[in-house]
Amino acid sequence: MKFNPFVTSDRSKNRKRHFNAPSHIRRKIMSSPLSKELRQKYTVRSTPIRKDGEVQVVKVVITRLKLDKDRKKTLERKAKSRQVGKEKGKYKEETIEKMRE
Repeated sequence: MKFNPFVTSDRSKNRKRHFNAPSHIRRKIMSSPLSKELRQKYTVRSTPIRKDGEVQVVKVVITRLKLDKDRKKTLERKAKSRQVGKEKGKYKEETIEKMRE
């Protein structure tokens, strides 16, 4: 069943919108997960596909990245935000006790 009546499921319309999308939207559409080795190395799950990167077609997994200064910055920023997310979480008992006082 279709959830949103305002979004089309027509294949040709979806293809047209995909190929005519502006670059900032196409970047998100054309992203894929990293291989296990790259995921451990950069602590990032997925990244947009670029021209010089290698992608395993069967699984659509990026196997090799061509790093330039912009891509390095992007990977560092994503890894940094993941670390901040891991530090967040449930309140510890000490902080709850301090809040009550």
